[in-house]
Amino acid sequence: MFINMRSSTRTTSTASKMKKPVYFLAFLVVTATFADGNLAARIRRNARQDYKMCVPEDLLQLCNEMASQDTKSLAKITCIAARDRMECIEIIKERKADFLTVDPEDMYVAQNIPEEDFAVFEEIRTKEEPEAEFRYEAVAVIHKDLNINSIEGLKGLNSCHTGVGRNVGYKIPLTKLKQKGIIGNLAEPEISPRENELKAFSTLFNKACIVGKWSPDAKINLKLKQKYSNLCALCEKPDLCDYPDVFSGYEGALRCLAHNGGQVAWTKVIYVKKFFGLPVGITPAKPTNEDPSQFAYLCPDGSKIPVTATPCTWAARPWQGYMTNAAVAKSVDDLRRKIENLNAIGIKNHAAWLEKVLELNDKSAPKENKIISPRDYLNKANYTDVVERDYGPPYKTIRICVTSEDEKEKCQTLSKAAFSRNIRPRFDCILEANVDDCMKSIRDDGADIITLDGGLVDSATKNFNLKPILAEQYGPTGGSYYAVAVVRKDSEIRSFEDLRGKKSCHTGIGRTAGYNAPLYTLVSKGLIKQGDCPYPKALSDFFSAGSCLPGAKNEKYGLDAPISEKLCSLCAGDLEKNDQSKKCNFDQTESYSGYTGAFRCLVQAGGDVAFVKHVTVPGNTDGHNTETWAKDLKSQDYELLCPNGGRAPVNEYAKCNLAHAPPHMVVTSNTKSDSLVDEIRNALIMASTQFTERPDLFKLFGSFNGKKDMLFKDSATGLISITGESEVQKEYSRLLSIVNACH
Repeated sequence: MFINMRSSTRTTSTASKMKKPVYFLAFLVVTATFADGNLAARIRRNARQDYKMCVPEDLLQLCNEMASQDTKSLAKITCIAARDRMECIEIIKERKADFLTVDPEDMYVAQNIPEEDFAVFEEIRTKEEPEAEFRYEAVAVIHKDLNINSIEGLKGLNSCHTGVGRNVGYKIPLTKLKQKGIIGNLAEPEISPRENELKAFSTLFNKACIVGKWSPDAKINLKLKQKYSNLCALCEKPDLCDYPDVFSGYEGALRCLAHNGGQVAWTKVIYVKKFFGLPVGITPAKPTNEDPSQFAYLCPDGSKIPVTATPCTWAARPWQGYMTNAAVAKSVDDLRRKIENLNAIGIKNHAAWLEKVLELNDKSAPKENKIISPRDYLNKANYTDVVERDYGPPYKTIRICVTSEDEKEKCQTLSKAAFSRNIRPRFDCILEANVDDCMKSIRDDGADIITLDGGLVDSATKNFNLKPILAEQYGPTGGSYYAVAVVRKDSEIRSFEDLRGKKSCHTGIGRTAGYNAPLYTLVSKGLIKQGDCPYPKALSDFFSAGSCLPGAKNEKYGLDAPISEKLCSLCAGDLEKNDQSKKCNFDQTESYSGYTGAFRCLVQAGGDVAFVKHVTVPGNTDGHNTETWAKDLKSQDYELLCPNGGRAPVNEYAKCNLAHAPPHMVVTSNTKSDSLVDEIRNALIMASTQFTERPDLFKLFGSFNGKKDMLFKDSATGLISITGESEVQKEYSRLLSIVNACH
């Protein structure tokens, strides 16, 4: 076709000049006919490329703002929301998104996914050191005349550190000195990983300054600092041994070396240069009162070189950056230009998305690097072993007991995220059929912990020799919550008396909000006679139109089939999988189990009342739950039913509730030693603190795979160590004494 058109232009009698536009038009037409062909596709890709950026769901709006910016680059970014960075890595692996912002710890997670190729294609560097290969480099600095000829000479010295748990001043020397055999056993099973580390430093050094929270639990922190007090001896405030301290941090460690009796300091190269007034990157030398000629770097091989020379480093922390999969890595040039353009726009406009989404600011800039696998990227900085820092065998784990595949998957994801972020011991996941089997497993040392409702904690302590060690926190209400009864606003129900003969939705048999609190209320009001045993039968008689009481079919309750069938009549099984075999299961395989499930039963199954906790309605209405059944629900369409009569808005739970209940608690075996319990507390509080401050890294408290209340309640905001029985627990024990009268 193309040749024929060209031939016709040669044979016509009309002047050739008149035919050139026709020829050009024909060329465009022909090109258009190949729009679906390889040539046209390549032309389009070279001119414009679309990239899907994965961001944690909380950052989606900011990402969309960023993506809407007009830039010189014609590349287009589309934002894909995920639960957190851990899910983003999976989404990129599955080719559902193209790239994300990562820390070295995220790269470590990616490098350990079998048979998957990821690639780091751009770094985030500081403008102060734009040509530096690493974000920072760890060094040891000593007095130049210190009599030391080998690394073994560190024994018995006074050592200055940046702070507990930090990279250059703690993790790197610990890791490297362990590799060189200078530090001994770090896997004593009788003490926690953190105490193993502190004991090793305390044994190696005569005195030190290692400030900070040695444990997030105040009692453990104090006990460790008293036990290893020589590690606080060089601090400004040895008794406190915490921030702020003039001898802590990067510069503080050098100050400790120069002015407080220190003999070796562990810090960053850049701070050595600043401390001694040496040039830093593009910044010229600035004289200080410190004399660099009196100090030297101590190299990993035991040699010494002046601090004015090229430093010998122990390890380095790689830059943050952007990571993609191997398929996209072949064509990221347009994306690199796009990121550079967005950085310029973000700085100019002081845009919030610049720091939140791209993790850039006015002191940093994107820097193109040679495309490299995350494994090679970490290894060139000698950083992989710093992350892994495991001191087995024996390899210690904290075994979390779970009751569903979804909960197991969340547990495994937590394990990967926590390990990469320096939380020890590693978490492991034990799947059991139900909560009772989990409690048996913990009792018999097949697992270590599970989180339980207050009512089940009572059963765990009495029947399985378990004990609570941590409690969930719930924002403004602290470590407790309110059990409430919820009805539709257009319901005619005005009192608990009106509930007789109606349909009820419960969180689960034996649980606080969904069983113990409503049963206690009905008994105390005389609507169910005290001692009318068994109480589940009494409930089925009262709610004669049917109920969903998950777990009622469990053989341990010994209910006759007609009773259990009635108590399970409103249950649905697994609605997502259309699996009726899961009907009335106690766990999340029953769609109407738990707080959200009981409320869903009210919404979908025709229930007249749902017994839940005070945050359940707000958490599943007004757009807070985007699942199909909940996305259009309005909180104003529901009210609380008050035990003393009448109703109240859902936000007036403090005056209209069935019970002020204790929080859900983490329980373990009562036979565990104090040191093992401290180890579990420490690891869980560290995970809670880390992932509450940075839920974009891993969402510990929140739904997972569309399932609510996995491992912990979605409404939890943190974990605290339990010290003694609270007034709420004492009040709840009185409630249980009535509810358990039949057992």
